[in-house]
Amino acid sequence: MQVSGPLSGYVIGVTADRRADEQVQLLTQRGAECLSGAVIRTHPLGPEEDLRRATAEVMRQPPEYVLLTTGIGVRGWLEAAEAMHVADGLLAVLNGARVFARGPKAAGAALTGGVEVTWSSPDATSAALVDRLAEEGIVGKRVAVQLDGALGAELSRAITQLGGVPVTVPVYRWSLPDDVGPAARLVRAVAEGRVDAITFTARPAVDNFFEIAAEIDLADRAMAALGTEVAVFCVGPVCGGHARSLGISPVHEPYRHRLGSMVQNLTSWFSGREQMLEMAGHSVRLQGRIVSVDGCEPVRLTERERGVLAALATNPGAVLSKRALLRAVWGGIEGDEHVVEVTVGRLRQRLGPAAVGIETVVRRGYRLSPL
Repeated sequence: MQVSGPLSGYVIGVTADRRADEQVQLLTQRGAECLSGAVIRTHPLGPEEDLRRATAEVMRQPPEYVLLTTGIGVRGWLEAAEAMHVADGLLAVLNGARVFARGPKAAGAALTGGVEVTWSSPDATSAALVDRLAEEGIVGKRVAVQLDGALGAELSRAITQLGGVPVTVPVYRWSLPDDVGPAARLVRAVAEGRVDAITFTARPAVDNFFEIAAEIDLADRAMAALGTEVAVFCVGPVCGGHARSLGISPVHEPYRHRLGSMVQNLTSWFSGREQMLEMAGHSVRLQGRIVSVDGCEPVRLTERERGVLAALATNPGAVLSKRALLRAVWGGIEGDEHVVEVTVGRLRQRLGPAAVGIETVVRRGYRLSPL
């Protein structure tokens, strides 16, 4: 097999529903193996439902302020207005208000659609929008809010507390997927450390992940794995901040809150994590689940083989008992030391001439020898 990119040997979990195929393509182009399990479903609200009524209200009583929270929401609202044959009227109302955007995606979608943006939050958070409204002074003012999929209750409450009158515009909402099977498989893989990283592109996806984990009694194990065995990458500060508030650490975010930037951030992080080992005088390169000896054709290791080699490589020359390897690699769920012997035997087969670098220390265990 060939190492075809910086993510070769790594398995990445993808939780998104929207643009999941695009994300998987970007990751696989860099060599990753992807495990996709949408934990979320995005439901657009058609023009015949609440969105029609909200748009009519915005046009009947134009607001002094408009808050745009997501790029998909802005595009969906303007497209629905086209379908309702009120696009020109809505644009006139929006351009007659002070328009605040929650970050560059919402601002970019607005500008593309012909809406002038007065101000855009530099950190892409709802809190920044609230702070800006407080500075403006909105007592008695109408504030239209393009709701995100979580339905924006927090923003509406904040506007009310500032003395404003919120006018909510629900463009779409989020829910659990109809079929949670793929998501449950992803949760289990995270809990068992069978993926190296997981990506989140929406705040509710983090909540849904743990709701599904709780349903299959894996919430605690999944939480323990996230940020430790499994690296966590979020598309922006709203999603990332929520993950941190739940106790996940560290959480990685790109400087630019874009899907492509998140993938690049993930790629850069993994690019520096390959290990170069000396085993019995041979040069061994370990990248995720792929190992190459003396620059020869790389081979793929199983999860357990990779775990044993990584555990021994943590402190070359130190002896690890079979019991210690059971705890480190099998997590205490396996008690038969014979499985360690079998795994070490298979690992030696894959290492070829470097196999003698894994030494058996009689009655004590195994160690990695560089000579």
